[in-house]
Amino acid sequence: MARYVAEPFKIKAVEPLTLTTRDERQQYLKDAHYNLFGLRSEHVYIDMLSDSGSGAMSDRQWAGIMTGDESYAGSRGYYRLRDAVQEVIGYRMMQPVHQGRAAEHVLYPNLLSEGQYSVANMHFDTTRGHVALCRATPKDLVVSEARDTQAQAPFKGNMDVPALREFIGTVGADRIGVIIMTITNNTAGGQPVSLANIRETAEVAREHGIPLVIDAARFAENAYFIKTREPGQTDRSIIDITHETFSYADAFTMSAKKDAIVNIGGLVGVREDGELFRKVQELTVPYEGFVTYGGLAGRDLEALAIGLFEGVEFDYLHYRIGQVAYLGGLLRDAGVPIQDPPGGHAIFIDAKRVLPHIPYHQFPAQALALELYLEAGVRGCDIGSFMLDPDPVTGEQPESEMEFTRLCLPRRVYTQAHLDVVAEAIISIRDRAEAISGYGIVSQPPVLRHFTARLRPLQ
Repeated sequence: MARYVAEPFKIKAVEPLTLTTRDERQQYLKDAHYNLFGLRSEHVYIDMLSDSGSGAMSDRQWAGIMTGDESYAGSRGYYRLRDAVQEVIGYRMMQPVHQGRAAEHVLYPNLLSEGQYSVANMHFDTTRGHVALCRATPKDLVVSEARDTQAQAPFKGNMDVPALREFIGTVGADRIGVIIMTITNNTAGGQPVSLANIRETAEVAREHGIPLVIDAARFAENAYFIKTREPGQTDRSIIDITHETFSYADAFTMSAKKDAIVNIGGLVGVREDGELFRKVQELTVPYEGFVTYGGLAGRDLEALAIGLFEGVEFDYLHYRIGQVAYLGGLLRDAGVPIQDPPGGHAIFIDAKRVLPHIPYHQFPAQALALELYLEAGVRGCDIGSFMLDPDPVTGEQPESEMEFTRLCLPRRVYTQAHLDVVAEAIISIRDRAEAISGYGIVSQPPVLRHFTARLRPLQ
């Protein structure tokens, strides 16, 4: 039976939500061209589209907002952030940017060139997009357990290290510009990566002279899973685990809008002061702004420095992961197939099992997400074939290994009752799943199409 972990905080401010009718939601979806990113937020009751920048900041962070130093260069917030990164992560060389994709924008052109590969446990959408913009090819090598949503494996986000060695041997190390470890592994279902797997991947990278980069958007959640699931790690602090995790990498990118619990912000970190860090700073100036603000206001730098510490507090992480486990338990108890065990930031419903009659090119995960909005005003998103851009040469639609409807939990935002509403809506949809139809593409951009593509129902 699912049990809820009580919040380790009390609520100081509230934001009203709007309740809509099904008829209204049908019109809102039509106006948005059946793309959930196109909905107005006031037309959404429970917003689980993303956990990026949608969390609730603490009173300490809001106090930091009020005391932010808005000097153009050399603000106090920059130096506080630098010290926080060193204490929490262990890197001295850090560059603030306005969000995670900006971190990728200033780092990956320095590591990838045309014709090379980027190899990852799994690339997320913006990472895959930036690899493509470098005219390189993304290659995902996640362990096989990730593809079986019902397999009870503690670290489904791991890199398939034997497959990594085989791929390097096949294409040659010189054709691989970077190896990326995404922690937690979002595309695989928010699944954690073990410390042993990170260490083993780093050994392969060093052996072949390939840079290892950590996509660290959910580094604290990953450290929590290492502490609670990996043998020999129970007695270690989250920060101690985090330090060892990052010690194996050459650099990291971070969307701070996740585990640092801010509404805007990102980071690039480089382990050693040298040419790579200087190149990152050189790209930051024209694309983001001067190096001591990197596209952020001084107030945002303060909130980010505080949030890094709040995001690694064990009691907070226990509640955070517990919320996800609670929603996952409600669905599992009702027989709804999810990526199991649940990961750190979201529930990933196995839309391929819920809607087996909808082929991948009619986007079953997107269809399920749209139906959930119609049912209860809950906004999720597709992590499946709709998220994959067409092949740039053939124009063919790739088939995703997993067809997930993702329901993200914003940090410190929703209560147990909200999660109960979500679970009841999903169970209701599952009971009439055969009546749901797929969708087709009307128009789309060539890269990251799922943000702005227009669809039509095929019913």
